[in-house]
Amino acid sequence: MKRRRFLTATSRVAIGAGAVLLQRTAHAQSAARDERVEERIAAWLEEYDGQGNHRTGTAGDNASAEWLVREAAKFGVKAEIEPFPFNRVDPQSVYIAIGDRRIDGFALFDTAFTGAEGISGTFGPLGSDADIALAESEAYDLSQPGKEFSKEVAQARTSQHKAVVILTKGVHPGLFLLNANSMPKPSGPPMLQVSSANTEWLKEMAAKRPQIKFVSYVKRTPTQASNVTAKIAGSNPKLPPVVVMAPRSAWFQSVTEQGSRMALWLETMRAVAAAKPVRDCLFVSFSGHEVGAIGTTNYLSTRPDLAKGALVWVFFGSDIGSPGQPTQLHASNDMLEKWALASFKKQGLVPTKVLPQSGAARGEAGLIQRQGGQFVTVAGDSDAYHNINDRWPEAADVGALARWATAFANGTLDLARTAS
Repeated sequence: MKRRRFLTATSRVAIGAGAVLLQRTAHAQSAARDERVEERIAAWLEEYDGQGNHRTGTAGDNASAEWLVREAAKFGVKAEIEPFPFNRVDPQSVYIAIGDRRIDGFALFDTAFTGAEGISGTFGPLGSDADIALAESEAYDLSQPGKEFSKEVAQARTSQHKAVVILTKGVHPGLFLLNANSMPKPSGPPMLQVSSANTEWLKEMAAKRPQIKFVSYVKRTPTQASNVTAKIAGSNPKLPPVVVMAPRSAWFQSVTEQGSRMALWLETMRAVAAAKPVRDCLFVSFSGHEVGAIGTTNYLSTRPDLAKGALVWVFFGSDIGSPGQPTQLHASNDMLEKWALASFKKQGLVPTKVLPQSGAARGEAGLIQRQGGQFVTVAGDSDAYHNINDRWPEAADVGALARWATAFANGTLDLARTAS
């Protein structure tokens, strides 16, 4: 899929005279800078999309790590790949069959699995006496973290059913995968996720209690996943550092969920590397996001004093730059909240919602919060969250993402230049 093309700055410059010429020239220079950011953003999103599925420890995940190292080198920054052991789940045969109809699905990674032969039994509603039950997740909602893990999904984990089929909900019909947050400690019977396009038929079948075959057969592959880390040294290494963090792995291509984070991460690195920061600036891109944030846990375990010892953790939330979607800001203290809002205002950006500072932080930022660290994060909503349609270029708004990238890059540089 070809990358979008952008106008050059020269096409926007209107030739005038005197003060008008100066004003228009200044405007054209600003536009040129914006266009260069957009061109970089577009190239990065296209590259990330082209790497394929970014599931932890797979070829796409590894390709994205190597790519970040190459991109960092272009800024004069030496990034390193830090591997950690990972027992990857590789689905082999995952489906249900009722009569002559077969529906392929996707295993929920933090539950039990079946053997290659699967299991058979009666099919019915969750909580019934059926051997295999039908449950539904909820559609992802930015304003309600974890809503997708519905009460039915929680009930299914502790149920006595031999297996559970989960209809995954989204804004549109389709397969919207759940993160395997409990993968380090799996629990519950085998669960298989299927597209909500099958909702009506499966509910009809569950009411009739037919026989069903359920197969969620996977293999475990001992391998390695990796974080990507880099350090841009400041002139005063005794000062607490600024840490810029972003998850990298994901289900599917996930261009706005994770590709947007990579674009923000790279643009911020580029700006800091080109300047002279006072504080050390640490950059880390995590794998293991969708399987219990294991990359973040690994990174923090090897740096036990960093969570609390950093000046701030700038955490890029998911789906920034999704077309027409709301955004929300969460900062851990007044200083960081004011800093973020001021940085965004310079780019004409206003988060849709500012969360209470004392509220529970989302995703990997929550790990920092629970260890007493200071953080600031912005996240966006998306109609394609954890769905195969989160692809370049349809799911992205390059112009919007470029403004967020510029705001974060300039704002982070301001923090890195503070001496107190």
